[in-house]
Amino acid sequence: MNMGGHILIIDDEASLRQTMARILQRAGYEVTTATDGREGLALISEHPFDLVYSDIRMPDVDGLELLKIIQAEFPDLPVILFTGQPDLNSAVAAVRNGATDYLLKPLKPQTILDRTQAILASKQEERRKRELQRQIDALQIELHSIQSSKRDKADSKPQQVWAMEDRFLKRGPLTLDLFSRRVTINERSVSLPTASFDYLIVLARHAPNVVDFQTLVAEAQGYETDLREARELSRLHVFHIRQVIELNTRNPIYVINVRGTGYRLAMK
Repeated sequence: MNMGGHILIIDDEASLRQTMARILQRAGYEVTTATDGREGLALISEHPFDLVYSDIRMPDVDGLELLKIIQAEFPDLPVILFTGQPDLNSAVAAVRNGATDYLLKPLKPQTILDRTQAILASKQEERRKRELQRQIDALQIELHSIQSSKRDKADSKPQQVWAMEDRFLKRGPLTLDLFSRRVTINERSVSLPTASFDYLIVLARHAPNVVDFQTLVAEAQGYETDLREARELSRLHVFHIRQVIELNTRNPIYVINVRGTGYRLAMK
């Protein structure tokens, strides 16, 4: 069962484009395809999409350039990039520019379905969280206004504490705002792409214990994968996390690699 959604597939390889479309359509998703980045951008500007799949290597506008444009103009639209010629530089560039995920060819049908369902479910959940937070903020303002006319400000403190405890995840000098999805480290505010932020949440919730590669991917992105792919995905997102929270990425003190097993956040 899926959450429904309109998906755009951008790839200059007709056979792969058509195969992906059939897989997703049979699962109940609405699918539109584009043969290159320019056509894809034109479609995105004209129609509301819930998710975009795009090849990295395409003529004219390649996948990384396409991603930059989408992030600038449609920042809430998740993008999954895929490639048959992987390298760490392109993977890092994909995450740095806001890719929700990065897949390697050949693409497995079940992987496509798992990723799609997980990302669309997460998008719906984030939308609902923002809606609830707006309602909570409005109710707190109203409650404070009512209480301030009858009692002192101390009477409203329990309500504010409840909201703060529900909203923030703290580990040592690290604070994660689960609603605004912002990271503060040693009183310095930094930004992370959506997927990398989710990896940091998992590490923080388990801290200071080790999280193995497959558990890290499953809890951060909502699907199961094999050990090789889990290791590569974890390494990619941890690389990006270290770029923003570590003072020296060559000698990390917060996100520690446990060789052959996984990672741990060295904070309590």
